[in-house]
Amino acid sequence: MKKFLALALSGVMMLGLLVGCGQTGTTSGSGETGDKIVKIGVYEPTSGDSASGGKKEVLGMQYANAETPTVTVNGEEYKVELVISDNGSSTDKAPTAASNLVDAGVALVLGSYGSGVSMAGGPIFNDAGLAAIGVTCTNPNVTAGNDYYYRICFLDNFQAEVLANFAMDKFDADVAYLLGETGNEYDQGLVAFFEQVFTAAGGTVIKKSFPTNNSDFTTYLNEAKDAGADVIFTPVSIAYATQIVTQAASLGITAPILGSDTLDDNMVLEAAKGTDIQLFVSTFYQEGGSPEFDAGIKNYINTNSTAKDSNGGNDTISAVTAMGYDAYYVALEAMKAANSVEPEAIKAALSGVTYTGVSGAIAFDEIGDAIRDTAYIKTAKTADGTWALETVQKAG
Repeated sequence: MKKFLALALSGVMMLGLLVGCGQTGTTSGSGETGDKIVKIGVYEPTSGDSASGGKKEVLGMQYANAETPTVTVNGEEYKVELVISDNGSSTDKAPTAASNLVDAGVALVLGSYGSGVSMAGGPIFNDAGLAAIGVTCTNPNVTAGNDYYYRICFLDNFQAEVLANFAMDKFDADVAYLLGETGNEYDQGLVAFFEQVFTAAGGTVIKKSFPTNNSDFTTYLNEAKDAGADVIFTPVSIAYATQIVTQAASLGITAPILGSDTLDDNMVLEAAKGTDIQLFVSTFYQEGGSPEFDAGIKNYINTNSTAKDSNGGNDTISAVTAMGYDAYYVALEAMKAANSVEPEAIKAALSGVTYTGVSGAIAFDEIGDAIRDTAYIKTAKTADGTWALETVQKAG
């Protein structure tokens, strides 16, 4: 019965509502059943361009919450309640979403998918003395200058180095076409890091930016084709990536397309299915890395229609789902280490937390960034629409 209730609760939360029970505005309290409650804020995009990734990241947290719905702190058992605030994939909406979590009295925050919204919400969490654990926000500026923001994922400079090295090692690439959205800190940061590594090794880049809300990429793709680019590197959002892949296929683009972690999504995979596109992405986890987790999350998705919808209609395991799962358990470890559910105590304990999750060993450096040295490179199997592990690659 307890597990059934947890599953029902997680289904409701997937709607992105700020659901509360117990005492609003406090990190702990007593619910209707007399349970002590501790609230974890979930700061994610469940609408907007990044909704597909955000929902999958939330899915991992909800599965973990269904699996482990309580935490024992200082000898007392607390029911863990996830409070979801939709940042709308927008830096304009992000501060309000962050403030909503502060007002809800959460003990700490998980998220967000998307570096821009993480940076936009960061000052709110900092001012409130509320620790935030970034899950897959990879831009270095998320933690820079913010003592309250941590993260469990690798950074963009590392990710770009891995992909640049992969382009040279795998394809003997000499010319790379780099394409990102104008003004997007995530895209432009990765493009800049890739350019640094690639040109330092003697390569040449052609760097272009497209305007926000662009939907026709044929001019850019034809330019890459005419320039004889050996690879196309485009670290864009899921929505843009699906269009780029579809249009590249229609143009007969043969150069491999390299993408960052945002392209590790089954919507992008579906766009590549049945085409001749060569698509490679860097990511945090590959299905098969933890058979126990894989079996559990697939069962959860296939027995929960809301969860399946949030996963894009199938049970392909996204790396961001595995990361969301790990982030939830890191949050529980922080509470245990603090021996408290109070935000300041949790923040003080978080830097010393270590945890071995399904995505690997997790620890933090002095800035609050994850200590990670490995990325998974996956390729799209376009015949059947699945991912296959290409290689596990380290920087350098």
